[in-house]
Amino acid sequence: MTHEGTLIGTIRALYRYPVKSTAGQVLRVANVTAGGLQHDRKWAIYTEDGGIASGKRTRRFRPVPGLMQWSSRVEDEHDVPILVSPDGARFRADDAAASHELSEVFNQQLILRPETTIQHHDETPLHLVTTSSLAALADLSGLPVDERRFRANIIIDTGTEPVFQEDHWIGAELVIGDEVRVQLGHGMPRCVMVDQPQRGVPAEPKTLKLLGTHHNTNLGLQAHTIRTGMVRIGDSVVLRGPEVPTISKKLDQSTDRMPMR
Repeated sequence: MTHEGTLIGTIRALYRYPVKSTAGQVLRVANVTAGGLQHDRKWAIYTEDGGIASGKRTRRFRPVPGLMQWSSRVEDEHDVPILVSPDGARFRADDAAASHELSEVFNQQLILRPETTIQHHDETPLHLVTTSSLAALADLSGLPVDERRFRANIIIDTGTEPVFQEDHWIGAELVIGDEVRVQLGHGMPRCVMVDQPQRGVPAEPKTLKLLGTHHNTNLGLQAHTIRTGMVRIGDSVVLRGPEVPTISKKLDQSTDRMPMR
């Protein structure tokens, strides 16, 4: 325990996705704003009927298979994203050539647009995943689990146990490094996109089924920014709120007992 809370780990990885539903950009330092990581999902690709191109179909989203083989990055923090095709061709998101290329490749009318009053995030502006939850899923599947599959912003190194420990953090607060504070929300519900291939990550068709069987289809936590600032790889992560309970380290027991949210 610290005088301000419980040290639960450190920042292992930081990711942002400047163009929604494309492969992300690895960061060593990130600016956490009220709307999440700076530039995260601030652009999206829209279909002709006004839906957002994605890996799933809902009222809001339209499936565009293969889109996650493209990537996006921001190279100048004051500029628009660069969209990168699987063969390495680069396009500015605000250049009509980018929308034209996407339309040609995917054989449908697609257009890149910046975020307006409606946020591009599916749930909350920030999404966190712990290494212990990734380890739990690897134990369940019998295969290594690539953290990129879950498209989180912040990966917290909590070791490999206790499993799914963040279930007990809902409603608490995290202090990250010297500046940032975030409010933790509910578990992050998963969809078919976790099964699909993305740039550098092969398809794994049983991921969603495993999460549905053992953890109510959730992995990681939703979060909102309380205090903005910079975060860095290696920053401490301190939990404020209810003390971290003692959790069984046996996967078969913990998956039976975890609260399902």
